[in-house]
Order: sequence, then C-alpha cells, then structure tokens
Amino acid sequence: MTATKGLEGIVAAASSISSIIDGVLTYRGYNIDDLAEHATFEEVAYLLWYGKLPNEAELQDLQAKLSDHASVPAGVIEQLKLFPSEANTMAVLRSAVSALALYDDSANDMSAEANLNKAIKIQAQLPTIVAAYARIREGKEPVAPLAGKSIAYNFLYTLLGEAPEPRAVEAMDKALVLHADHELNASTFASRVTVATLSDIYSGITSAIGALKGPLHGGANEAVMVMLEEIGESRNVDDYIQDKLDNKAKIMGFGHRVYKNGDPRAKHLQKMSEELGKEKGNLDLYEMSVRIEELVTGQKGLKPNVDFYSASVYTMLGIPRDLFTPIFAISRTSGWTAHILEQYENNRIIRPRAEYVGPSTQAYIPISER
Repeated sequence: MTATKGLEGIVAAASSISSIIDGVLTYRGYNIDDLAEHATFEEVAYLLWYGKLPNEAELQDLQAKLSDHASVPAGVIEQLKLFPSEANTMAVLRSAVSALALYDDSANDMSAEANLNKAIKIQAQLPTIVAAYARIREGKEPVAPLAGKSIAYNFLYTLLGEAPEPRAVEAMDKALVLHADHELNASTFASRVTVATLSDIYSGITSAIGALKGPLHGGANEAVMVMLEEIGESRNVDDYIQDKLDNKAKIMGFGHRVYKNGDPRAKHLQKMSEELGKEKGNLDLYEMSVRIEELVTGQKGLKPNVDFYSASVYTMLGIPRDLFTPIFAISRTSGWTAHILEQYENNRIIRPRAEYVGPSTQAYIPISER
C-alpha cells in the first residue's frame, strides 16, 4: 500500500449530490450557473435533500418548516452569553451546534424521517445562532427571526436589527446558493466519516464545522478581506501585490485544487460585488479586487475562487469579517446534511489504511538497560 498525500486522486465515496467534472460544478445535475441565476437557497436546499427541485407547494412546505424551526432554544442563547466576546466565531458555532443536540428529543432517533427533520432544523437554526452571538458580543439583545421570511432575509435582519434592502437579500441568497455544496471537500468528508460510525447528525455537523474552521478550507474569504484592509485604497494595490508576487507570498482567494480554468462560482460574486458597490455609491472594494485579479492572473495565471469576491460582497452588506466563515457554514449545512443523509442510506464505516513508514523489527529492551 502506498499513501497518496491529502488523498488526492482517491475516490472515497459514490455520491449523487454534486459533481465537479471538467471544471463544471453541478448540484444533482443542475449547473451552478443556472441555479445561481434562477434558484433561491431554499429551492437548492430542497434539491440537495430530496433529489429534485420542488414544486410550489413543496417549496412552501419547506419554507414553513424552516421558519418554524428558526428559533434557538433559550438554553443555547444563554450559553452564547457566557462565551468570551473575543472568542473565535467558528469555535462558538461548533460549540453551539453541539449544544443543540441536548435540546432535541429526537437527537438519537436514527430513522430516515427523523434525520431529515433534524437536517431542516439545523439548517434553520444556524443563521439565528451566528446572528445572535454577533449581537451578544456587542452588548445587544438577539433579534428573533420573522415568520415567513427567507433564510437570507432573516439572517441579515437578525444580524443588523433592521429590514434589509432587496438587493442585499438577493446578494445574500446568491452567496448561499453558491456555497451550498462542493462534492467531497474536507468538511463534507469529515461529516461523512463521523456519521459512518452511526453517530448522530449533530455530531456530523460539529465535525464539519471543525474542519471548515481551518484556514486552508473555510477561512480564505476572511484572509482576502484582511488583504483589502491592508491595501487600503486603489492606488496602493500595484505595489502591495507586486511585493507579494516578487516574494512568492501566497495571495488568498486565488486558485483551487479542483479547478484548473477558474472557479465557476467566482463570476457571480464579482457581478454582485459590482452591483452592490454601484448601489452604495462606493466601488472602492470592487475596483481594488478587479485590479488585484488583473495582476495575479496576468503574472501567475491563477484565477479567483469563490472566496475572493465574497469578501467584498459580505463587507458591503455590513457583515463583520469574522462572520464570513460562519456564513459559509450556514450555506454548506445544506450540503453537509445531504451528504450525511446519503451516508446513512448506504452506510459502511469509513476506515482507510495507512502506509507505515516507521521503524521495523525492533526488540524490546528492559528499562534498566536503556
């Protein structure tokens, strides 16, 4: 047996949820471009969970269930109030999701119906948790989600405490669609490994959040915003980026392990970044991002990934930088839970082998002789 670093090239599971073939991303066979332009996040979540796009009645039923479950148990809110205000937001989310299981009487019910209901419940509650903690750490009371509103609308409403503009809701919804699933990435694989032991769905999502917390997976959009803040204004872009390129420093938000000709999701966020900038009368972040892309792509041939323009989009929506990765988790929960449900359907515990490279044929030496 020979190890493959990072399991690159290894097919570890068969799945019908999403695919990346020749640089084209699909959910259940639907091109991401088509979904990003036409579908809501709730439609995409239904597609991932049920294997088909919903009709009007099915969508309304799912929207009602998501709305009914959007409130978070009071005990979890009280727990959020005990966390340090400077705590890592992904660590907070990881702990809060784990705690949700303690308030769910069906947490250990492994029937297909119960697991699907828990997937819907977790999806509904994550945005409320993220927004509640963001307000609590600022000394504000959490805002209850409104009945009958979309996940995108309610996240912005419960975070900012006021009704969001239609363009902001559209941008948030599109970002959620674009991040919903991405084949067998690190966090998705982590969730499937966990539930393959027949652990519960809350454990699977907690594992996924733990994997997404790492800067090589979910933190790139935050790093992009750090870079934009360091640059400050458009006139500084060329010198800043050229210095990075000359010193062979990594520039976050560019390149992707599974895309050789560019991330198909990036163009949708670039367009939204420009539209939000025009609406707000401030194109600084967008123009800086475009110039960075011109320099990096021109000199290194690397194209922006989904993280690059999402940074400017979220910032223009008034979202704090350390909530960017939790937003990723809010969206990706739809995909994580879909993969967990698929794993349960045809389960076998995931137990790969390792290539042993340590010493061999060693003889035990009594402690008195060492």
